[in-house]
Amino acid sequence: MGRRRKRGRLRITLVTGLAMLVLITAGAGWLYLRLNGNIDTFGSDGLSRNRPDADASKGENVLVIGTDARTGGNSDLGGGDSDDIGRSDTAFLLHVYADHKHAVGVSVPRDTLVTIPPCKLPDGTWSDTRTDVMFNAAYTTGQTAAGNPACTQNTVEHLTGLRVDHTVVVDFKGFSQLTDVVGGVRVCLPNDVYQKDLNPNRPTQGKRLFKKGEQTVAGQRALDYVRIRHGIGDGSDIGRIQRQQSFVSSLIKKIRSDGFTPTKLLPLADAATKSMTVDPGLGSADKLLAFAMSLKNVDLHNTKFVTIPWTYEGDRVAVVHPDADALWAALKEDRTLDGEDASGKKGGAKAAPSPSASAAEEVSGKGVSVSVYNGTATPGLAADAAAALTGRGFTVPATGNAADRARATTSITYGPGEKAHASAVARLFPDAELTAGTAPGIGVVLGADYRPGSAASPTAAPTSVPSGVADTARSADQDICSHLSYG
Repeated sequence: MGRRRKRGRLRITLVTGLAMLVLITAGAGWLYLRLNGNIDTFGSDGLSRNRPDADASKGENVLVIGTDARTGGNSDLGGGDSDDIGRSDTAFLLHVYADHKHAVGVSVPRDTLVTIPPCKLPDGTWSDTRTDVMFNAAYTTGQTAAGNPACTQNTVEHLTGLRVDHTVVVDFKGFSQLTDVVGGVRVCLPNDVYQKDLNPNRPTQGKRLFKKGEQTVAGQRALDYVRIRHGIGDGSDIGRIQRQQSFVSSLIKKIRSDGFTPTKLLPLADAATKSMTVDPGLGSADKLLAFAMSLKNVDLHNTKFVTIPWTYEGDRVAVVHPDADALWAALKEDRTLDGEDASGKKGGAKAAPSPSASAAEEVSGKGVSVSVYNGTATPGLAADAAAALTGRGFTVPATGNAADRARATTSITYGPGEKAHASAVARLFPDAELTAGTAPGIGVVLGADYRPGSAASPTAAPTSVPSGVADTARSADQDICSHLSYG
């Protein structure tokens, strides 16, 4: 299918576009040729014959895929065998609004149960449709160690009803180099992390990889940090997704703060282009430059990361409808998550609130700290609620499991003088019991009545963020340590 080397695993959003701005500031012919020579493409002949129509709003949808294939030297950076069939370990759809000022990245957990439509196989035949299979299996449809980005693109288009304009695959090695170039990213861990946390199949704990507290990570350590699923937080893939989203936000913020000078951006552009495999529509330096230019006015404050509305179905993840449908409809019509018309049309105004919208839309947690504990046996709830709270400006200093794991209802306990703040928290958990306590601080203990994503926003409506979307939009403006203190 024309696929050439370079695979990967990690979320890279606007990094590529920002790095390509070096072409604008440098302008040297030899530099242009050098970056042009870095770019690899994959064949598009495996794309579906029945693709969605292009959005009338002129917004762009870019699929970013990371895989656990270990070709191209990536096996040295952890996990997998070089002859494994590649799988999409992480993926998100980046919607760049037509006003070229807003963007949102929607993550799809790898364990999400989806329908994988037909895709062209290496022998020229087409695969059969598969239903209720894990999302990360789409990449294996190519039946090669490299996997097949076209098959994942087909799956995302079938899932969302949105036409994917471009697809980018990023590899371990490239991400490692990117974090080295920027001098690392500041993170914080709630506890020590060991080799067994990164690889649960190890028979022993192994050496310590990270100490508790704040630290700067780059290269291999940055890879290890974003790959860890066990040992911090609640051990769920949802929690890891939220941590990766926040890490990439901080990486972009670091790139912006360093300034767009040729000296700063040349190594970044070199590493970024070496790390990517792209569709033919981005397969040259001039095409990437045009794409970069389309992103140059996207403000980080207007860039949000969310997770598709989801719920657990056994040990897998199921998409929540109609919440997800409302999200795709909003993106198709170029409405931002707060209902603003970003189609670029003159006279476009913020949509009026839906009658079904909840008062939770107006909640702001600036300056308020809330600890969150999971009072059920369902994994991932504390991380989900924490993401919803931080998305509204709250600081979450701690999460974990409650001593009582059989709580039927959610409760909120507040200390002296904290009733007003606790009442604001309660607007995100409308069925929770509000109780005064003697200890300082506010604590939420989630019960069986808490549905994943239900605290993130009001009930889905055409003009607002759909229920079930785990929004980490404010993470880029917060200190990464406070945002990730829960792991």
